[in-house]
Amino acid sequence: MVQLLGEFDCKLDAKGRLMVPSKLIKQLPNVDKEGLVINRGFEKHLVIYPKKVWEDVVEDLHKLNRYEEKNREFIRYFTRGATDLSMDATGRVNLPNSLMESVGIEPNSEIVLACQFDKIEVWSKKAYEAIFDKAPADFAILAEEVMGSKNRREDGK
Repeated sequence: MVQLLGEFDCKLDAKGRLMVPSKLIKQLPNVDKEGLVINRGFEKHLVIYPKKVWEDVVEDLHKLNRYEEKNREFIRYFTRGATDLSMDATGRVNLPNSLMESVGIEPNSEIVLACQFDKIEVWSKKAYEAIFDKAPADFAILAEEVMGSKNRREDGK
């Protein structure tokens, strides 16, 4: 199981190429052989998946009933623009222009790579910082609402 950690400030070059930080490359075993997949995220960001993780996601999509309209629509929107990424010998990947444009990322701009378990979110630095400008007033309350019942023992303790 892939477990990615970290948050990395990066800058795209004029051609939209990303130099993947060496600390992140070390967390991606066999990336040079297996590759990566990039796709749109649910918010205004992109998501990079290790190829094996992407294959697991696609396997889940295959389980959906494609005779139901909402499932077809979800599959269509979710997979729209998904692209294989190859890392060159220097550790660079070329982000597709159409995907960058769709989320407001421009060549020569600053971005943030934010690891989320088994995937990497790609945000414009400005958009990423804006998320935390509207952080919940009390993170402890949010944590209780989201995670509170997850770790309770059956005896209530």
